[in-house]
Amino acid sequence: MVEVNIGKRIREKLDEQGRGVGWFADRLGCCRDNIYKIFQRKYIDTGLLLKISQVLGYDFFAEYSEYIKSNK
Repeated sequence: MVEVNIGKRIREKLDEQGRGVGWFADRLGCCRDNIYKIFQRKYIDTGLLLKISQVLGYDFFAEYSEYIKSNK
């Protein structure tokens, strides 16, 4: 059973979109250092995850749903 590593997945999606850390930090209203800290997290506040999902146009919550479905 492999858990969702949300920080890693956020970084992967950002890279897939060809977006930079500075762009991402501007959209989230924080500094670049905080973005690098997000990339290191295994867990994240749902409010922040919602904002990240909106900024990147990707439903990270769906990954958790898939994880739950595949581990019943």
